[in-house]
Amino acid sequence: MYVFGITGGVGAGKSTVLRLIKENFNASVIEADEVGRMLMEPGNSAYLKIVEIFGEDILDNPGEQGSPINRAKLAGIVFNNKNKRMVLNGIVHPLVKKYITEEIGRIRCAEKYDYVFVEAALLIEDHYDIICDELWYIYADEETRRERLKSSRGYSDEKIDAIMQSQLSEEEYRKACHFVIDNSGELKDSFEQIDRKVREYL
Repeated sequence: MYVFGITGGVGAGKSTVLRLIKENFNASVIEADEVGRMLMEPGNSAYLKIVEIFGEDILDNPGEQGSPINRAKLAGIVFNNKNKRMVLNGIVHPLVKKYITEEIGRIRCAEKYDYVFVEAALLIEDHYDIICDELWYIYADEETRRERLKSSRGYSDEKIDAIMQSQLSEEEYRKACHFVIDNSGELKDSFEQIDRKVREYL
């Protein structure tokens, strides 16, 4: 069984690539954001540590046992505060990576899938190369990414600029990854690139 890491800048179309993989290959897909959301649910490991450090004011109903974290409140606290954002990331990211590592182990033991694809925005920064056989970079040119973000998410140019500036450069992605999928064009073109690459491991 092979483990591939998927990463790329905002608007590159990682979700589209993951959908193609799910639909066409005997693969299990793990998304770090989904794992993070799960671990922040009441009773889970990240939830307990976040509430301990940031206090009950970030909950939907402070003082009520098992009240969910209000993501808007938490985002408002960490968005413009680099130190607090680093604290939050320092809690969540190691727990997410630990869960994903264990989940890959469970999948290996089940012997059900040929491939596991792990998608994470910070795949490179959090050193997922340790647990992946290869890292794949999903590329799309900046104009395409901007158009996607405006049409699908309603982002402003200012918001897009801020997100792009916070992420790795194209050069850094390319240097760290083993394979590049150009996802700027038609869906069939992206699928053909994935299909050719996956067939190398049959």
